[in-house]
Amino acid sequence: MSAATVVVTGLGVASPTGLGTREHWAATREGRSGIGRLTRFAPSGYPAKLAGEITGFTAEEHLPGRLIPQTDRMTRLALAAADWALADAGVRPDELASFDMGVVTASASGGFEFGQNELRKLWSQGSQYVSAYQSFAWFYAVNSGQISIRNGMKGPSGVVVSDQAGGLDAVAQARRQIRKGTRLVVSGGVDASLCPWGWVAQLASGRLSTSEDPARAYLPFDRDARGYVPGEGGAILILEAAEAARERGARSYGEIAGYGATFDPKPGSGRPPGLRKAVELALADAGVRPADVDVVFADAAGDPDLDRVEADALSQVFGPHGVPVSCPKTMTGRLYSGAAPLDLATALLALRDGIVPAAVNVKPSPEYDLDLVVDRPRRLDLRTALVLARGYGGFNSAVVLRAPAAH
Repeated sequence: MSAATVVVTGLGVASPTGLGTREHWAATREGRSGIGRLTRFAPSGYPAKLAGEITGFTAEEHLPGRLIPQTDRMTRLALAAADWALADAGVRPDELASFDMGVVTASASGGFEFGQNELRKLWSQGSQYVSAYQSFAWFYAVNSGQISIRNGMKGPSGVVVSDQAGGLDAVAQARRQIRKGTRLVVSGGVDASLCPWGWVAQLASGRLSTSEDPARAYLPFDRDARGYVPGEGGAILILEAAEAARERGARSYGEIAGYGATFDPKPGSGRPPGLRKAVELALADAGVRPADVDVVFADAAGDPDLDRVEADALSQVFGPHGVPVSCPKTMTGRLYSGAAPLDLATALLALRDGIVPAAVNVKPSPEYDLDLVVDRPRRLDLRTALVLARGYGGFNSAVVLRAPAAH
């Protein structure tokens, strides 16, 4: 495997903060939250009632009619985001060899809403009413499959399932495939499980906020933190070898410079959590020192115990208040496999514009020793960013991004 530099040349965003990169970045800079009361179903009978919902998305405006009956909402969003990312990168898939293009996405839940609707038909009407598309529309790998089919991409492809950490793991796998010789890989993740079936599954974690005040529901690193707000959406990224991107005159948002992943030890084992080690592995892979990192995009669990683990890891690596920390998830909720790719996209835009987004509504607790960016964005000269993600069950992942040389 070569050590080729791998860069991001295209971004496609579908987020509660906006459809498309421009809308999302404008809302993020301005601190406009997409969190509110659930509207996709009536939440009155559930303890948690808030979510980060995507508004204004009509699938028929973005996709051919034949795809609508065979896809879940998350796949429709992913297909649209992939189209936007390819257009942003200036890539026409029909002009490239099909085996030179791959797709590696992440998924945390699969097509929950599609599955719920088909099971309802099974129970209420009988098996003859269940769609044949149920055989794959619910599946974790369906976004990778549908993106590859739509764009004629026959190169190395797959799906990574490690909850919120999966978005970073998928991008790292895409980088590996490019270093093995694949010309272009579509990567990232989109999740959308805001339906009763998916909601019950999320409630089972015990980590959802039950506050009904959108301004006080999801408060990472705040003394009032009591859980998180779920959301839907994510981002799709186009990854290419830097040399190939230069040859075709493509713009680079930045380099996937380093990656590290660990798994937490069994609770009660006496061994420390694995997040610090994941950070150290990513920094070593990128060949950078802690002092070289200009901003961290935090996992921001919104759970006091998990926030303490993350704050301790950052203080141990960077020192107390040693690096600016951003939590744009406070405007979207936690998007499961879509969260980290959205943070990657946001971090790349931050590197481009020299702006660190602020966490909204959060009053940082001094006990965490973090330089948390709140209230308003902070303008800085940014060259290197670290993005963190953790998945339910103990997954830890970290990615280092480096701004383009011409930045």
